[in-house]
Amino acid sequence: MKQILVTLTLTWITWGSFGQSLPKAISESDFSIGKSITIKSKILEETRNLNIYLPMGYSKDSIKTYPVIYLLDGSKNEDFIHISGIVQFGSFSWINIIPESIVVGIANVDRKKDFTYTSTNALDQKDFPTSGKSENFVKFLQKELQPFIETTFRTGNSNTIIGQSLGGLLATEILFKTPDLFDNYIIVSPSLWWDNENLLNYPPTKYSSNKSIYIAVGKEGEVMERTAKKLYAKLKNEKTENTKLFFEFLEDKTHGDALHQAVYNAFEKMFKPKKE
Repeated sequence: MKQILVTLTLTWITWGSFGQSLPKAISESDFSIGKSITIKSKILEETRNLNIYLPMGYSKDSIKTYPVIYLLDGSKNEDFIHISGIVQFGSFSWINIIPESIVVGIANVDRKKDFTYTSTNALDQKDFPTSGKSENFVKFLQKELQPFIETTFRTGNSNTIIGQSLGGLLATEILFKTPDLFDNYIIVSPSLWWDNENLLNYPPTKYSSNKSIYIAVGKEGEVMERTAKKLYAKLKNEKTENTKLFFEFLEDKTHGDALHQAVYNAFEKMFKPKKE
């Protein structure tokens, strides 16, 4: 009992000394990296949440405009925060791998529905019963979201899309079918196994505008790695002078952690000014 009393006394003394040495908080406020906006989509017949990162110094009263990066899987608990961090870091003047940019994170409602076209594979249909509505989602991007962003914020003339996994499948579908919807495509670990890999047989729509396309995959198994490489080979075979095409195999990354490194690498390859 005596030993217990001694221990408690020493503990109280220690707590008291810590309490006397700790600084006192004199103010507290919330910290925000952007804003969240809810819009009503007539095309999707539902509300959609957007998370917006604006560059430091952004002002509606300024004449300066900014490129826009559209991020699939852009919820706060998905990829919005860490991708916005890469954009902020990459646009610091002493880093300078990407121009100051606006990030539009599109929060998910049902990504299996929005990011997939109708599959002819019965197993796909069974495992993803709500799938097959990507055409509708692309219309939303083209006819509602992009016009809303362009009229609400000081946007420039460059649009980038980032998609990973099923989002990479959607980004590939957009590139093949409506390529001029975006100028730059960052496609990471695309789920090209969908529909028995049939998207890889689709003849891509021709375009005359400048494009930068970055494809990456981690160590994710035979199907994921093979189809990503097949996508690169297909685009390389049809590449024109107005297209910059990049591919990376991130052998130390997996499906779960490839996106962060891939996006940083993509920014360096696609946007970093060349040294004179």
